[in-house]
Amino acid sequence: MKKASKWVKKIFLFSIVITVVITTSIFSYHHYQLSLESDLITNKGTLVEVNKKKLNVYVEGDGKDTYVFMPGAGIAAPIYEMKDLYSKFSQEHKIALVERAGYGYSDIYYDDRDIDTILDQTRKSLFLSGNKPPYVLVPHSISGIEAIYWAQKYPEEVKGIIALDIGLPVEYVENKLGISQSLFIKGMNLVTSLGIHRLFPTATYDPEVIKQSFLSDEEKEIFKAISFKKAFNNDMEREILQSYDNSLKSVALPLPYDTPILFLSAYTDQDENSHHTIQKNKKYEATAEQLVKSEVIKIKGSHSIYLYGPEMIYDLAMEFIYGNVE
Repeated sequence: MKKASKWVKKIFLFSIVITVVITTSIFSYHHYQLSLESDLITNKGTLVEVNKKKLNVYVEGDGKDTYVFMPGAGIAAPIYEMKDLYSKFSQEHKIALVERAGYGYSDIYYDDRDIDTILDQTRKSLFLSGNKPPYVLVPHSISGIEAIYWAQKYPEEVKGIIALDIGLPVEYVENKLGISQSLFIKGMNLVTSLGIHRLFPTATYDPEVIKQSFLSDEEKEIFKAISFKKAFNNDMEREILQSYDNSLKSVALPLPYDTPILFLSAYTDQDENSHHTIQKNKKYEATAEQLVKSEVIKIKGSHSIYLYGPEMIYDLAMEFIYGNVE
């Protein structure tokens, strides 16, 4: 019995040593690769100082209205991932893509991702980079919380919202993250901090971005480099973990009744009739009915609908904001 116990201890200690060696090797390899990739990551946009750190705002095009693109959670390199869509808008309009703390070329803030903090940083970064309101907001996914809250708090700054398969604040409140989900998110942050995600590139960034042709070969390499560097960092982790509390602040306020909102709802053949998709559309429609001007339109494609049919999205946005396709 004692011999068996000793063998168990030896195997356990051996396993720990092997785990430490492998993890250290992966961590070292990851940081070596980051040093090689650092030359690729030269800033694209305007860095402005907000709360003693730098936020990046990318501006393109010119026009009377400024369309503010707001990436979803975990989109590490939004300037590159959302290019196919915002480049359609920038042909006749001005676009401004704000990379929140922890995203793209912006610094990681390691601060509280309270919705008032996030919104304050977004508004200041736009102002300091020379972009004045009112804006047409183009949020995706979790950015729906910020966009709705923005229209509630500062309605004079928001001319309209083109909502790209957003999560409504009420949805985040009704579907609060459970313990297992929170642990998974924290685990993802740990995995990326150790560099383990380097071994799983297609889980680190959306491979669809690489497959399509809207990025040059050089831009694809930059996209991958930023994704490996910024994947699921502390700011992204806290942003998701605070989605419930942030949404509570929005739900406590009246809906932005006078703000025109176009809800573009993504669906695929596999999930078109799923419980999630049906409930999502019901929430969109219920919200739209309470607004002065709103519409819900379904678009075939995955959750990242800016990668699917960008011309269609642009035409629908123009029709909704101006009443005709420009």
